[in-house]
Amino acid sequence: MGVPWSRTRRSVVLAIALGGWSLALAPIVDVLRPPPPTLASGLDRALQGPLASAQEERARNPEWTLMADLFSVLAWSNAALADPAREAVLLEHIDAAIASTLQTEAESGQFALLLPYARREAFADAAGRSVFVDGEVALMLAARLSVARDTALEEELRRRVLIIETALARSPTLSAESYPNECWTFCNTTALAALVLSDRILGTDHQPIVRAWVDFAKTSLLDAETGLLISSYTYDGDVLDGPEGSSIFMVAHNLLLLDPEFARDQYARASKSLSQCTLGFCTASEWPDGAAARVDVDSGGIVPGLDASPGASGLALLGAAAFGDDEIRDGLLRSMEFAAVPTRQDGAIWYRAAGRIGNAVAAYALHFGPLWSDAPEAA
Repeated sequence: MGVPWSRTRRSVVLAIALGGWSLALAPIVDVLRPPPPTLASGLDRALQGPLASAQEERARNPEWTLMADLFSVLAWSNAALADPAREAVLLEHIDAAIASTLQTEAESGQFALLLPYARREAFADAAGRSVFVDGEVALMLAARLSVARDTALEEELRRRVLIIETALARSPTLSAESYPNECWTFCNTTALAALVLSDRILGTDHQPIVRAWVDFAKTSLLDAETGLLISSYTYDGDVLDGPEGSSIFMVAHNLLLLDPEFARDQYARASKSLSQCTLGFCTASEWPDGAAARVDVDSGGIVPGLDASPGASGLALLGAAAFGDDEIRDGLLRSMEFAAVPTRQDGAIWYRAAGRIGNAVAAYALHFGPLWSDAPEAA
């Protein structure tokens, strides 16, 4: 039996109205959304204030605390390099973040910066250290020292670099563990990026180990279907997790310091497989189409119907900024403004749905530039 014309007409009119409203939504959000420089400044102010207190987050997820500190330090270091007039104030915040991390590690060990399952078994490497911690601390130190010299922090960077390079060199996969028998491309490329930045500061040369790791990755760590780097693997090289949005965009960003051509290839593939834009709004998925989906601590809750992952979308913003992809960058910023519950007060801008780590990633994305562009390998 046919649908009455009056009902059909109502449906058509409703569809047209909704379509028109959706088309008008992006320009409305653009009017409300601060321009990127204002947003970057507002995020800076928020990250330096009480909204960004780490105490509760450290107790809930120590990984997020360390990563939020890392992205905050990277954002502030870029801001200081771009505007030397702000250097003194920003160095206070950078040094406070680094000191807090080093104190936690000194008092309670690396397990205090890892999720509880780090204690489930021994690390395959006898040193029993996490490259997640060593790499992120080394990158914070290298970023800070790119702004201004500090003898004590240089010595700590030298110590941390030695730990990383020896761990990579003795591994059968040229990779160090983040958790027992888990090597993550996110963490290993972060550590390698720290080595490249440290070369500029310390006058060392880690290009041989960088080239060796990239060669290994190209031959042994690529997903056969997508050509994307897998996310995790065992110490001996067995695949654990395939490509993930919460990993690959950070990895591609890191690869800009290691192998720019490979970096561009990985970002292009990640954008094709994981990014989606509709009517000016963009999000990113955690897994490529057809991959077995599971919600975990990295992905965050998946938005039903959109397959949008907060973790993947946040790091896709960094990827878009690093690779000059303004269309996706602006689409992701619109989605943040629309869905991440923005709060503005006294010049500070904070996205309540993003937490400290999400706001820190956004701040770094919007400040992206000096640290990476000043490194010779990124030229």
